[in-house]
Amino acid sequence: MMDGLPSCLINEEILWKMLDLETLCTVACVSKSLRFSVDTEVIPYLDSLDLSIVSIDEHALYHILSRFKSLNTLTLNCQRLYGSSLLPFLAPQIQQLNLFSCSLLSSSVLNSIGTNCPFLRVLAVEFADHGSPPILFRKNVAYMLNKCQYLERLSLKIKGTEVDASAFQSIEFSLPRSIKFLKLKPMLENNAIHLANRLSVSKSPSSSGFVLQFLSLLLDVITDRLLVAIANSLPLLVELHLEDRPDKEPLPGLDLTNGGLHFLGSCHFLTDLSLKRSRQNYQGSFKRINDMGMFLLSQRCKALESVRLSGFSKVSDAGFASLLHTCQKLKKFEVRNAFLLSDLAFHDLIQAPCTLVEVRLLSCGLITSETVKKLAFSRSLEVLDLCGCKSVADSCLSSISCLQRLTTLNLTGADITDSGLSVIGQGNTPISYLCLRGCKRITDKGISFLLCGGGAIAQTLSSLDLGYMPGISDNGILTIATFGREITELCIRSCFYVTDLAMRALATKRRSQDRSKQLCRVDIFNCVGLSADALKLLRKPLFRGLHWIGIGKTHLISNEDTMITEIQKERPWLTLCLDGCEMQCHDGWQFHSP
Repeated sequence: MMDGLPSCLINEEILWKMLDLETLCTVACVSKSLRFSVDTEVIPYLDSLDLSIVSIDEHALYHILSRFKSLNTLTLNCQRLYGSSLLPFLAPQIQQLNLFSCSLLSSSVLNSIGTNCPFLRVLAVEFADHGSPPILFRKNVAYMLNKCQYLERLSLKIKGTEVDASAFQSIEFSLPRSIKFLKLKPMLENNAIHLANRLSVSKSPSSSGFVLQFLSLLLDVITDRLLVAIANSLPLLVELHLEDRPDKEPLPGLDLTNGGLHFLGSCHFLTDLSLKRSRQNYQGSFKRINDMGMFLLSQRCKALESVRLSGFSKVSDAGFASLLHTCQKLKKFEVRNAFLLSDLAFHDLIQAPCTLVEVRLLSCGLITSETVKKLAFSRSLEVLDLCGCKSVADSCLSSISCLQRLTTLNLTGADITDSGLSVIGQGNTPISYLCLRGCKRITDKGISFLLCGGGAIAQTLSSLDLGYMPGISDNGILTIATFGREITELCIRSCFYVTDLAMRALATKRRSQDRSKQLCRVDIFNCVGLSADALKLLRKPLFRGLHWIGIGKTHLISNEDTMITEIQKERPWLTLCLDGCEMQCHDGWQFHSP
């Protein structure tokens, strides 16, 4: 029937109204005429392509990109790509280039980008640390920046366990005047101060100086003198994200104090602030900041719309509450590792002038269900992350089930039971992402209550995390395979009672359900109940649509090197993660071999 329609009707009324690449590829399989139209009349003229969710090799990349003639925006997962793979597609028309998970690319790719993409406006690159000399990296960065004089947004990250933080030393001397967005990770505090001073806004009306609006840095330490330099030199900042990873307790004169927060008031346009002290290298916190620092911040930065704070161990309820009650435009509020934060901070939340859309309270051990009940009064809430709040229990779930805009809910480690999931399963909350990791009182029965309760979640849930849950077995997974029709991401890592029966259900039952979406990502790390035979389920035509699967610490990788190699050849778009990475290798990708 479709073959009889005029090509102009197919192109204008059907295909050009569904410019999503995945949808176009699906439609192309319907008939020969549609496939011809997609190949010749649509794909060559698309100006944007995003392949970040799949890791492809050089051959697949050439096969795909050679069909696009008008690309100006390109996003790639480069985990399997070498620098030479990109050269044919780096051209002057490219204005936005995002290269993620570049485990095989060296910094020399920046030279190629500078030479071939002089009109680039947006560049983001995630490098892996290969131990190359920092001076060579700095040389390649400088060359690229000198060639790309129209660059407005720059994000350069180096991932690794022992990265030399001096890699971005003196980058300020090469940055083009057009730069407005800058993200550099990692960087030494001393170099960051020089960067801020160099990017200082010119006081002369006739001078065309820098107009930096976004700054994000990963540092060795955040200090008062750094915030003073930023506040004095970059008064036009709209967003400031700073994170540090000290390897020891900072000295009294080289740390962040209440006085440093006071200086941020000079950034009158600041609406988004993130200050985090990571515990990755040292179990430390901002010990020289207390409630007074939060009072100063809230009074000096009343226009804040987003606040993310981590490691403020000396700040109590009064300090955090001052932000909620003073910043009237506050929409996003995140606090991590705040050992003094309790329900009292949210006691009068209903009287607060702010309208919260996103709340994340992570590893805040004094938070209980009472806080959740208070937060539920904010009917605009879309994201609620309570990861590590172990005193949150069933009693608050009826309040959550009434939030008709909530799409993300993280209850990692909470004291939730099957009865609590029954409440969510019958509610009207359109949750698309649900994390129940480590909720040890939930069993297979709770999964049935969740997906078969007749509520909205059965039709909206696309990502489900059931990791580290001893109560989950094959019966729970069979329920997901049958009733979780919208689920495309499933994590069951360290669920010891999941066997081959459950894997077979996920691999085959979805194929027979026309209305079910295909699984794209599955995490079965440390599922010791799976046998080596389960590896055969990754062969075609099973698990159609699968892009990533974590199989580390399972019997699937025991003495099966030959079959793994065959699967990788058969399914070049599938990433088999043999390590312990989280979903889609968001961490640890720099250690993977091609």
